[in-house]
Amino acid sequence: MEKSYKMLKEYGEASFIERKSRFISYSMPATTEEQAIEFLNSIKKKHYDATHNCYAYILGESASIQRSSDDGEPSGTAGMPILEILRKEGLTNTIVVVTRYFGGILLGAGGLIRAYAEGAKLAVSAAGIIEVRAFSFYSVHIDYSQLGKIQRESMKKEYLIKDILYTDMVEMTFLIPPEQKDALIGDINNWTNGNAVIEHIKNDMMKVDLQTGRPL
Repeated sequence: MEKSYKMLKEYGEASFIERKSRFISYSMPATTEEQAIEFLNSIKKKHYDATHNCYAYILGESASIQRSSDDGEPSGTAGMPILEILRKEGLTNTIVVVTRYFGGILLGAGGLIRAYAEGAKLAVSAAGIIEVRAFSFYSVHIDYSQLGKIQRESMKKEYLIKDILYTDMVEMTFLIPPEQKDALIGDINNWTNGNAVIEHIKNDMMKVDLQTGRPL
């Protein structure tokens, strides 16, 4: 079973002024290096007249690909601070680009590091964070007379019923974390006195709302 990881929920954008320099930051989910570079190039094209278009991205379910660029800023003052924010948030499959229009006042190394880190934070916040976790799908066939009880008890246990199909019997599809397998099977058998047919359908990775823990 693949492990869980965090990524951006959607596209994000933010901007701020730091000692007359204008910073515009962008964030985007990306699952391949081609997607990340395509997004980067779109920002560079949009801000062709900017002083700098600095970026960082992390890709892969195990965050195996990590790249950053200072794009002309002093070494280590732009790309690395952006990358460190992504690492701190535990993100992967994510790219952040921070564009700077120089305002005439030098920020110094410390000022640049703080500004690019702030740009990355704002862009990530604007996009939101989700988690991708493994889930198991189970099909449960029951008599119509058992439906109400299973729905009530499942709500108490916070089992997620994804679908209900009505034919000669009722087919319910449960979506649960893999570690709840034994609990679900035990509960269903208990609620139906062993008169349910329970089948494992598949395992899949799904995006999850971090606040509710529910698949999106």
